Amino acid sequence: MTRDDHTEIITTVTFDLVSAHPVPVDVELRYDTRDPFAVYALFEPEGARAVQWILSRDLLADGLIVRSGDGDVRVWPDPENEEMVIIEFVTPKGQARFEAHAQDLADFLDTTYEVVLPGAEENWFDFDAEIERMIAAG
Repeated sequence: MTRDDHTEIITTVTFDLVSAHPVPVDVELRYDTRDPFAVYALFEPEGARAVQWILSRDLLADGLIVRSGDGDVRVWPDPENEEMVIIEFVTPKGQARFEAHAQDLADFLDTTYEVVLPGAEENWFDFDAEIERMIAAG
C-alpha cells in the first residue's frame, strides 16, 4: 500500500470514567492512514454531546508500558491493576480520567501497525497536501 491508498480502522472500546460511581462510556477509536500519527477518540456519552480527542498513536502505545504525556492527554498503566490503563484528558475547564482494558487498546494498535508500521508514518503523510490545505484555509 502507498499513501495514495486510504485505510480507516474503527473499533469501539469501553472507557470507564473514574469517579465515586464509575460510568462506562463507549469510545470509538479511529485510525486513518491519511493522518498516520494520530488516533481519534470519539466520546458519545448518553445524554451528553459528543466530544472528539486526537491522541498521538505513539503516546497511546507508550502509555501501555510507562507513564506518557505531559500535555492535554496522559496515558499510563494502572499501578493497581496491570490489565488496565489510565487515560487522562485535561482542559482549562477541568479534567476527566478514564480506565480502559490495556488489551483492547493493544489490539487496536496492533491492527493499525498491520497497515502502517511504527516509524513508517512519514511515508504515509502527504506534507504537500497538508500545506496546501492550510494555505487554502487561510
